[in-house]
Amino acid sequence: MKKRMIALLLGLSLVFSLAACAAGSAAPDAPAAPDAPAASVPPDVPAAPSASGEAEQAPAAAPEKSEPVLVAKPEYPVMIRYQDDAEGWMNQRFAFYQWQEEHPIELDEFYAATIPALLSGAGEDNRVCSPASLYLALAMAAEISGEESRAQLLALLGADDLEALEESADTLWTADYRDDGTQTSVLAGSLWMRDDDIPCLKGTVKTLRDVFRASSYRGDMSDPRYGEMLRDWLNAQTGGQLADAAESITLDPDTMLELLSTVYFRAKWIDPFDAANTAPAVFHAPGGDVECDFLNEEFSEFWVYQGAHFTAVQRSFDGSGSMWFLLPEEGMAPEALLGDAEALAFLCSGGSEEAEWYYGRLSLPKLDVSSDLELSDMLKALGVTDVFDPARADLSALYEDVTGVALTEVRHAARLTMDEEGVTAAAFTGMGYGAGGPQYEMDFILDRPFLFKLAYSQNDPLFVGIVNQP
Repeated sequence: MKKRMIALLLGLSLVFSLAACAAGSAAPDAPAAPDAPAASVPPDVPAAPSASGEAEQAPAAAPEKSEPVLVAKPEYPVMIRYQDDAEGWMNQRFAFYQWQEEHPIELDEFYAATIPALLSGAGEDNRVCSPASLYLALAMAAEISGEESRAQLLALLGADDLEALEESADTLWTADYRDDGTQTSVLAGSLWMRDDDIPCLKGTVKTLRDVFRASSYRGDMSDPRYGEMLRDWLNAQTGGQLADAAESITLDPDTMLELLSTVYFRAKWIDPFDAANTAPAVFHAPGGDVECDFLNEEFSEFWVYQGAHFTAVQRSFDGSGSMWFLLPEEGMAPEALLGDAEALAFLCSGGSEEAEWYYGRLSLPKLDVSSDLELSDMLKALGVTDVFDPARADLSALYEDVTGVALTEVRHAARLTMDEEGVTAAAFTGMGYGAGGPQYEMDFILDRPFLFKLAYSQNDPLFVGIVNQP
């Protein structure tokens, strides 16, 4: 049969390219990010009939340029919003903390393998990425792969089998999801399939819906409207933060399927910076000194972790999570810290357990850092090769009768902005098969290259990055 290529995109959103399958049941729309367009399907897209868990043959002769069809849509948790019920919100928060104690995130081996690979090679540029997004993207790739192709993905993801992987992915998703009126951390997924006679296993589509909260669509890959729908969905789920990267995601007649996984995060500082204190100052970039705006607080209280070769300072969000800023010792580049076992362990899951409470002056550069990376070579170097080989790639968990389909592109796009009010971050991954008072004093002036970690649930790295020039 004719070879069909699949494209995969990575970032705060995840994208795969595969072949179309028949319908599944619809579920409520995912919540939209603040100030972002709603992530629902356009109203003129009809929902397909309810799906069983078995393979189904699509109609043999679909009308030319047929309307896209909604196959399945996940149901997101409904959270009590603080503005509506403060007591109920507090009880919900306490229940979540108890759930966290019983469901630890254990992905340090995956983070330790991928964070240095993601952040290395930045040179004098900035680099930002989402290890959590990449994990969910690769987990979805494992879900649709046959046993042989899946083995390499499971090894990188640190899972013994598919059941263990699904449990781990569900724990990560649940831990990092929040939409309660105080913070937004929304993870979403979607499949965009061909509207042709290629049968698919709808049980896999159901698993992607239930475990990864992935919607599924079916349409004509040559119809420009279908590609525009995909990009609209992607921009909605990332709050418009990655519009340029999203514009390059296109569908064509040889595309089997696009699989997207997205993350959108937005939170305010627990103590916002006073805009009146924001002032220009010098940042000592690798290519020479540059002037940029700094967020300043003359008397601040913060947690500090003193490593052998770095100092890390925490700035907390209102609710949960924080930003950690890792400043290397004088004369050491941030990228060199990626080879330091202590610094890498801190990026993977380190946090306030070993930190001490300080007070002093805090001065941080305002940030707007972004990256758009191609990760195929990185994944091959980490042992994932079969999915890129048309002779070995196996998508039998999704399609019963498709061969010669291989992963051709893996892109990861991410962006993080930081100002007086707080932090906004987004990413997408696309794959193309197509406290007491302070005890110590310190002035922390972040005026030279540094690493950062946006730590959310259980100090896992929702985002990490290198800043060489604000």
